[in-house]
Amino acid sequence: MTFTTARRDLARHQKTAKGAPPYSRFVNRPLGRVLAAAASITSASPNQITMTSAACSAAGIALIATVDPSALSALVVVGLLILGYGLDSADGQLARLRGGGSPGGEWLDHTVDAAKIVTLHLAILISLYRFGDLTSDVWLLVPIGFAATSTVLFFSWILRDYMLSNTSISTNRRSDGERFSVANSLMRTAEDYGVLMLVLLTLPVTKLFVGLYTVLFAWSVMMVVVSLPRRFHAIESSGREGAS
Repeated sequence: MTFTTARRDLARHQKTAKGAPPYSRFVNRPLGRVLAAAASITSASPNQITMTSAACSAAGIALIATVDPSALSALVVVGLLILGYGLDSADGQLARLRGGGSPGGEWLDHTVDAAKIVTLHLAILISLYRFGDLTSDVWLLVPIGFAATSTVLFFSWILRDYMLSNTSISTNRRSDGERFSVANSLMRTAEDYGVLMLVLLTLPVTKLFVGLYTVLFAWSVMMVVVSLPRRFHAIESSGREGAS
C-alpha cells in the first residue's frame, strides 16, 4: 500500500466529527490521517503508535516541569505535545484502516490519554511553583482544579459513550445535523488541545499565561456544570428505554 492510497482509504474510515473540539476536528484528525498513512507503509502496529504518542507527550510534559520556561523551550514543548496528540489520532485511524482495533488497544489508548490529561496540568503546577513569578500562591490552585475538571470531563465522556453504545440515544447523536455538531465543537473550547497549546506558548510570561490559563479553567468549570447533568440524564433515559 502506498502513502497516497492509504490517505485515500483513511478518508473513508473516519469516525464522526460530531462534538469534537475545533482543533481535534479541523487540525488533529487530518494530521493523524497523514501520520497513519505514513505508518501504514511500515510494519508499525497501532499499539506501537500509541506508545510513541505517549513518549512524545511524556517528553513535553517532563520539560514543562523541569526546565525554566523560555521561548525556545515553549516551542519544543508545544511541538512534542502536538506530535503526541497527532499520533494519538493516528493509532485509531491505522487500526481502522487495517480492519479494526482490539479491546486491549482501545484500553491502552484511553489509559495513555487519562495519564496525559492529569500530568500535563500537574506539570504546569510544578513549573509555576518552581519558576513562575506569581503574585500569590493562590494561583497554584488553578492547575490543581484544572487537572480535576479535565479528568472528570474525560472520564464522564468515555463512560457515557460506553453506557450509551448500541442504544437509540447513541444512534440519534450520530445522525444529528452537521450544523449542531459545529456548535457543540465550539462549546468545547476549554477542552480544545489547540487552544491549550497556544496558551502554553505564553508560559515564559507568567502573568499572561496565568491569566489565559485561568480563563480556560473557568470555562472548564462551566463545562462540568453544564455537561455532567446532560450526560446523567442521557444515561438515565437509556436505562428507562432498556427497562421498557
